[in-house]
Amino acid sequence: MARKIIIDTDPGQDDAVAILLALASPELDVMGITAVAGNVPLDLTAKNARIVCELADRTDVPVFAGCDAPLKRPLVTAEHVHGRTGLDGPILPDPAMPLQDDHAVDFLIDTLRREPAGSVTLCPLGPLTNIATALTRAPDIAEKVQEIVLMGGAYFEVGNITPAAEFNIYVDPEAAEIVFRAGAPLTVLPLDATHKALVTTARNDAFRNLGTPVGVAVAEMTDFFERFDKDKYGSEGAPLHDPCVTAYLLRPDLFSGREINVEIETVSDLTRGMTVADWWGVTDRPRNARFIGDVEPDGFFALLTDRLATYA
Repeated sequence: MARKIIIDTDPGQDDAVAILLALASPELDVMGITAVAGNVPLDLTAKNARIVCELADRTDVPVFAGCDAPLKRPLVTAEHVHGRTGLDGPILPDPAMPLQDDHAVDFLIDTLRREPAGSVTLCPLGPLTNIATALTRAPDIAEKVQEIVLMGGAYFEVGNITPAAEFNIYVDPEAAEIVFRAGAPLTVLPLDATHKALVTTARNDAFRNLGTPVGVAVAEMTDFFERFDKDKYGSEGAPLHDPCVTAYLLRPDLFSGREINVEIETVSDLTRGMTVADWWGVTDRPRNARFIGDVEPDGFFALLTDRLATYA
């Protein structure tokens, strides 16, 4: 049977690629997409999620708008990376498919309560505000979750929005703290892994050479998205962060990591949003996450390109 997942997202070009990979994979049953404020404000992330569904010709996948601000802080966005719309690069039409009437948090709670225990995986690709709000309102759903597989955090790669913090965790550290302490099985795809999934020129040409609307759109998204990271890191391409979540669900053998304790810094102005990862086991704090440290990039991009090729 296909693995049931809910994608919680703030598209974002790399979020869009993660969604496209999921919708192209018969091993995954995308029950719904919940939008959260993050890379751009909520009205745009909810719009962008529907744009991606229509690009994939999957208007059957319901999209829900969620929280428009972090739990306790003003929203920080990332237009400097993703552009004004969040999906700058390709020219894509506005979506015709509607948003669902229900709030994303209500959808999360209702779905997890309805489905058999341990049958739904949550896949957060942005700030964890929606997931934390659902867990706070309905603590009973934590034991219903099969797994939370999220993109966020960093340890050896330190931060990408501050010297200490990765963007998704930094935007809403209080929400991250709730999720990391909820007790649900948790796998974390941090910058330590995603920075090894670089879209080189050859890999982006492979997307473009598919010659399909999806392949060309992904190449154009990456053309735009990569300029920031290539300038910042001096790398040969931009990391595709969020598709690592989807790829992990499909091919966990491409990834390696450890079961460790991860705590979220919420107090210090200097290290707000830091994922304090006890990689070396130097504390007696209980292990609460599988923290991924590496990905095999050639296998990752072969999987991604093969699945994108299934779109007509």
